[in-house]
Amino acid sequence: MVTARDLSRMSAERIKAHDRDGWIALFADDAFVQDPVGPSVFDPEGKGHHGKEGVAHFYDMAIAPNKDVTFEIHKSHLCGDEVANVVTLHITMADDSKVNLDCVICYKRSPDDKIASLRAFWETANVPGF
Repeated sequence: MVTARDLSRMSAERIKAHDRDGWIALFADDAFVQDPVGPSVFDPEGKGHHGKEGVAHFYDMAIAPNKDVTFEIHKSHLCGDEVANVVTLHITMADDSKVNLDCVICYKRSPDDKIASLRAFWETANVPGF
């Protein structure tokens, strides 16, 4: 059985590898992404990105433009079908600027061993341009 922790690590690996299709394939058809949770530049209404189309849109808007995203997982707390990872994201943006973003990312596993939800908690004030 694949755990939510396994899925979170696969997600980080595919983001690092710039594997858009592989990343999207990790998600259930009815999955949603909230990154960050609440209103943001990526999601002005704070309702999240729903379904494969929404997940793909989020990837294209928030992940793809970056030159590199490396996940440094400090702690990982697996509870049932969910995991909360305490992470520092080391991001190299398109203009070569670098951001180190502390966050907590929660993943929920669906019954078919896909990501049902990804919810990231980070303070937008800590990132230039947000």
